Amino acid sequence: MAWLFVKYLLTAGIIMLISETVKRSEKMGALFTALPIITFSVLIWMYLEKEPMEKIGNYMGYLFWYVLPTLPMLLMFPLVLGKIGFWPTLGLSALMTIGCFGVEVLVLKRFGIELL
Repeated sequence: MAWLFVKYLLTAGIIMLISETVKRSEKMGALFTALPIITFSVLIWMYLEKEPMEKIGNYMGYLFWYVLPTLPMLLMFPLVLGKIGFWPTLGLSALMTIGCFGVEVLVLKRFGIELL
């Protein structure tokens, strides 16, 4: 139980640190967000909790495919934000990411890669 509490604190601390960094510098905040800090944390936690190496490797492989559909949203968000506002842009970003993910699932299925 203590380990779970430590994981919560570390994860919350990382997110809080990044959000506070963004207030001072959007560039530094974006850089920290782009770094795979959370991914490294998850990998370390999985390793320390003695997850099988195969499971850790599978996690990283799936993560690669799950990140790809988010990339178009990163380009679209700043272009649309000033035109329709924050909440509509956030909603459109979510829908766009879901759509990109759906297309990716269909395309990869043809190559024998099952994401769902």
